[in-house]
Amino acid sequence: MAHDSKRVTTNLATMYGRIAPSGNHEKIKIYFCTDLDKSVLINNFEKRGWVQVAADDDWNFYWAGTQTCRNIFSVDSGYRMHDNQIINHFPNHYELSRKDLLVKNIKRYRKDLERDGSPLAEKTETNQTGGTKYLYLDFIPVTFVLPADYNMFVEEYRKNPSSTWIMKPCGKSQGAGIFLINKLSKLKKWSREAKTAFHPQIGKESYVISRYIDNPLLIGGKKFDLRLYVLVTSFRPLKAYQFKLGFCRFCTVKYDTSVTELDNMYVHLTNVSVQKHGGEYNNLHGGKWSVQNLRLYLEGTRGKEVTDKLFGSITWLIVHSLRAVSPVMASDRHCFECYGYDIIIDNTLKPWLVEVNASPSLTSTTVNDRILKYKLIDNILSVVLPPDGVPDVRWNKIPNQEALGNFELLLDEEIAAQDENSSIVSKKHNGNRWK
Repeated sequence: MAHDSKRVTTNLATMYGRIAPSGNHEKIKIYFCTDLDKSVLINNFEKRGWVQVAADDDWNFYWAGTQTCRNIFSVDSGYRMHDNQIINHFPNHYELSRKDLLVKNIKRYRKDLERDGSPLAEKTETNQTGGTKYLYLDFIPVTFVLPADYNMFVEEYRKNPSSTWIMKPCGKSQGAGIFLINKLSKLKKWSREAKTAFHPQIGKESYVISRYIDNPLLIGGKKFDLRLYVLVTSFRPLKAYQFKLGFCRFCTVKYDTSVTELDNMYVHLTNVSVQKHGGEYNNLHGGKWSVQNLRLYLEGTRGKEVTDKLFGSITWLIVHSLRAVSPVMASDRHCFECYGYDIIIDNTLKPWLVEVNASPSLTSTTVNDRILKYKLIDNILSVVLPPDGVPDVRWNKIPNQEALGNFELLLDEEIAAQDENSSIVSKKHNGNRWK
């Protein structure tokens, strides 16, 4: 009878294996599982002496696809993870990585700060349309979700009919389904041809339409964006780190705002998945440039002060985008996540958040790419694991300085609160000395 009770059943709770907690870390073998057959992952795991197992075996560490993660955390699965298991996605990561939800959360964050009278939500008049904009939280282009916000979009469009807008399907990546429009008639024509786009009861797919950044900073006449990696180990309290070794992704064709080039994605989209099909694509450098090289270039051409200000603004937008989603994110202690932030810099050196990816590509297009991504995974493991290298959710998730590698701390609300408390205690003691 006892044997029968242990028999494997077909529900999701037993599809994904578990490791029973153990007090003796010295003898624990770490078992890993992954949905991605990527050498930068496997090599890093095996270098640590970890053993690969299947999804339905016992595992300590799971580098999963987003769908697998949703299955594991689904209410129907009945699955409960033990203290010695961690996984690489938060259950509702899409609050940050889905384009429409990111916009919704940032708009809500601004409104909440405004309601609370926070100086962060201060507004200023804008020259373009005679309206107002946020002074400190203006880091996403004006964006609407279609079909829901169609009337609001039309109202905004008519304020500046010469503007260009970019349409993106909410749930897709790698440049799929993106196009530019500069006339309402083009949007209406697309709507008729797409049939389902403005009929959510027929087709569920929604789009975001954003004001196109038509004054991008160009280098060698070409548009580029930044891919930066941000690691979050907790959303409440928020603990976030930025990887120093990001890179720029260049278009292969020189930037041209003329109407004839509006449909030429080699001019407008920096995604490698798009650019690698272009005739000008270079396999040696893959159209990529390190963030360090960008910084040196900008310091040489624009000066150190404005360059430092730009990189400070990038840090600012990352932190506030995370703060915008932290109240709605399911901050499960078994989870961490590495996000790929895509940022465009305009010719006034203002950074704009384009989107956030929950599964940034681990495919290597060049030798430098492979080295960078190997270091990225290695450093992620060092940050998310306790000093003894054994996954344990009871750990306080405060790594020592050596464990950070190429990561730098963006924000740790737990440490910040401790510092604030000790500062208050210190002031109280100092005050008592003079009474």
